[in-house]
Amino acid sequence: MAGDEVKIETSEKQPPPCNYNLPKLRERVKQYIDKHHYDSALFWADKIVSLSNGNVDDIYWYAQTLYLTGQYHRASRLLRNKKLDKTNTSCRHLAALCHYECKEWQEALNILDLVENNNMRQLTQSFNESHFDLVMKETEHSINLLRGKIYEAMDNRNLAVECYREALRQDVYCFEAFDLLVNHHMLTAQEERELMDSLPLSSQCPEDEIELVRFLYENRLKKYNKPKDFKLPDSLNILKDNMDVIVNLSERHYYNCDFRECFKITSMVLLKDPYNSQCLPLHIAVLVELKKTKELFYLAHKLVDLYPNKPVSWFAVGCYYLLIEKSEPARRYLCKATTLDRVYGPAWLAFGHSFASDNEHDQAMAAYFTASQLMKGCHLPILYIGLEYGLTNNAKLAERFFSQALSIAPEDPFVLHEMGVIAFQNQDYLAAERYFKEALQKVQCVGEQVLVEKWEPLLNNLGHTCRKLQKYEESLEYHRRAQIISPQCPSTFSAIGYCYVLMGNNMMAVDYFHKALGIRRDDTFSTTMLTNVMEALMSEMAPNDDDDIPEFTIPGKLEISQTGSEKEILEESELADSSSMAIEEVDMDNSD
Repeated sequence: MAGDEVKIETSEKQPPPCNYNLPKLRERVKQYIDKHHYDSALFWADKIVSLSNGNVDDIYWYAQTLYLTGQYHRASRLLRNKKLDKTNTSCRHLAALCHYECKEWQEALNILDLVENNNMRQLTQSFNESHFDLVMKETEHSINLLRGKIYEAMDNRNLAVECYREALRQDVYCFEAFDLLVNHHMLTAQEERELMDSLPLSSQCPEDEIELVRFLYENRLKKYNKPKDFKLPDSLNILKDNMDVIVNLSERHYYNCDFRECFKITSMVLLKDPYNSQCLPLHIAVLVELKKTKELFYLAHKLVDLYPNKPVSWFAVGCYYLLIEKSEPARRYLCKATTLDRVYGPAWLAFGHSFASDNEHDQAMAAYFTASQLMKGCHLPILYIGLEYGLTNNAKLAERFFSQALSIAPEDPFVLHEMGVIAFQNQDYLAAERYFKEALQKVQCVGEQVLVEKWEPLLNNLGHTCRKLQKYEESLEYHRRAQIISPQCPSTFSAIGYCYVLMGNNMMAVDYFHKALGIRRDDTFSTTMLTNVMEALMSEMAPNDDDDIPEFTIPGKLEISQTGSEKEILEESELADSSSMAIEEVDMDNSD
């Protein structure tokens, strides 16, 4: 009995002080974490908790090692049993992060939002010396960032935007919050500018870093809303070889429709960094534009082998099948990409394109509507919805969606061009001319001496509009500019020929209609116009324009005169010579 009493008394005593060098053991745990030896770190972190009699910092690092080894529920249970999720900001963030990794959104949100203030006041003093409470303000931006991710996973994107904004204001160096706002298209171009203006750079950044942070963030803002040149400040010229900066340059070339220059830069980047996550979607898109099927096939298979759980891999496969016009497998793989990442914008747009290419307008619009809900700051899904309505001859709805896209991106030449097309169809030619010229002005501000082939329809449509307004010389000028950037477009030759008809120059019109038919033989408009112009020429020309009476040879004389039949043969030979160009153009077209 006495022995039992002694045992009870010793159990109630405080544990003896630790004689081990705990700071050295803690440093060893952090070294193992830095070297990614998570199991070793977990083993010693567990022992340190016991040796330190449950020190708050040691419990946090023990939970951290559990998190790093994928034991999320154990880490959360450890912190919540000690009630550290209610008294310690860093522990609260880590406990919520564990449930977030398990996709238990509501449970994670409850941990972040449910804080017992009374207990907080009572226990603050006991943990006052904790390192993590001393840096509570530094942890708040992490909590807002995590809260924004949870709201976004729960499809509450408005609250997610507010959380990301708050996290960025609390720490302007929190690039993850900025990247989620921009890459997930949560803000319009105007809202992005307002966000940049509201960042407290002067109060949180040293004076020499303000320009650096501002440039790097502004370089990530929307690039597809208007054409623009890429300029690197002289003071930041040291960043000219940085991969992110180079990729942003190539992205600017892509949205300026300079696909060959973009392909040149992305190929160089992938040669140095083959799996650059920022460059891969851009490289895939430019391969589609340049119709490089072999390169895309090889890249897609390589990505699927190495990264089967990343959406960019299946996006590449879907784009390959879309490029070779196999829509069914393209939809299947693009759907897999959107399953892996619901807010992966490129896959949603390509998914809609797969239906649009088969003229399945309802399914295409359904995909674009889904994309517009997930990418509220992006005008491209709304633009494509308007295009689909235009293809179904619903001009009023098309104009409504184009106007909405224009309100989001008022300087995008593609949107201005479509607004001009709608105005042209509504026979409002003055408005159409204004939209087309404004779009052309946005394109020309890039600084290229010659426009790229992508803008050939804009120049031709501007020519058609000027023709409707009876500005024939101006119309010819725009059509000739279109002919320069796309020399083998038969509709351009037909338009030029039609302008010459309206100007009364039937001979030039015949020449251009012949060229159009030389490229595309089944051009109904050119065939009809050529027939009408030839009939007009036949009615205008007299049977013989020479007033002199033809001379006939007199027997016995050797004089040789040019008879009417010889003139007719000469004219036929000249016509054969003039038509040889058309024959050569047909051969060239067939060889392509």
